[in-house]
Amino acid sequence: MPIRFELPRPEDAPETADALLAAYPKARVFAFEGPLGAGKTTFIKALCRRLGVAGGMGSPSFAIVNEYRSGNAEPVYHFDLYRLKKEQELDGIGFTEYVDSGHYCFIEWPALALPLLPPDHVAVHILPLPDGTRTLTTTATSTAHPA
Repeated sequence: MPIRFELPRPEDAPETADALLAAYPKARVFAFEGPLGAGKTTFIKALCRRLGVAGGMGSPSFAIVNEYRSGNAEPVYHFDLYRLKKEQELDGIGFTEYVDSGHYCFIEWPALALPLLPPDHVAVHILPLPDGTRTLTTTATSTAHPA
């Protein structure tokens, strides 16, 4: 069953990040879709901050993956797959090892990786509205039911 979250202003991202994490407490892989400029990176930064990641977060556009440390020193992975053209490029970075690690993985532009995502991932679609509000609609497989 999809869940819809409203993000009226960018400064509301921390509360919306809390709500998303609370809705899917067992999920570790989140795939973010939405048009360019929808706020995927900004929202993922809010999620990382809520997990205790301190400073140094940026878009992994050129690195493909950034690794951060959560407040309890666990790894948090942030992917940006926008520049990749072939699924085989994911093999070169060990993508399946990341998403199967049991650690948080936040993936922007996941279309190329969909066949490699675990069955319990959560898809998050971000849609910007004309008034600046963002709606986040989630869908999850049967094993990642919301709380």
